[in-house]
Amino acid sequence: MATNVNWNIGFGSGLPTMLFITFLILKLTKVISWSWWWVFAPIWGSFVILIFILFVGGFILLWGKHHGKW
Repeated sequence: MATNVNWNIGFGSGLPTMLFITFLILKLTKVISWSWWWVFAPIWGSFVILIFILFVGGFILLWGKHHGKW
């Protein structure tokens, strides 16, 4: 009896990761002379956007509870 096992391991190959890898290669090959802050911007920028969305969602939830909407 044969069992097929499919191991899917994702490494987060989304747009921010691809942009970071591209910027990193360009920086290391000296094609661009950006600051390291801008090279890492796709990584930390994703976290900033996530925190912002969570903050706005929490604010809306608290505002709705305070005003009796929910």
